This record gives sequence, structure tokens and C-alpha cells, in this order.
Amino acid sequence: MSKIKTHVKKGDQVQIITGSVAIKGKTGTVLAVNAKKGTVIVGDTRTVVKATRKSEANPDGGLLSQDAPIHISNVKKLG
Repeated sequence: MSKIKTHVKKGDQVQIITGSVAIKGKTGTVLAVNAKKGTVIVGDTRTVVKATRKSEANPDGGLLSQDAPIHISNVKKLG
């Protein structure tokens, strides 16, 4: 199986070049890259709130904030 080549990798500093007014122009560090889906997760740039049920891992349930993926073509590597 061949590896899919991407222009960014985990730990790189990137800037978001397109998207909503709230996230366009923000910079951050790449936390994860999913080359197969063509997405990256950039820390503290696109945060969404997820509702979760009670479970052993999260006994209270409720609302959790987590970083959401951004398409890899919408980020630019810095430096």
C-alpha cells in the first residue's frame, strides 16, 4: 500500500487561509493529519461543542469542546 503525500505533518505551524470569518487567518500547530480523508486538526482554531451521553469514560455526560478537522487544502505551512 502506498503512502499518501501531504504538504503538512504533525507538529507543523500552519495558517488557515480560507473558511469562516471566525477561523480565517488563525495560526496553530497541527495535532493530527488524516491523509486518506484529506483533513488536518489544528489546535485551538476550530472548536466545536459535542453533546455526549453518560459513559464509563465520562460519567457526567453533557457538552464537551473538541477540535474539529479542516480540509488540508485550506491550510498553509508557515516557515
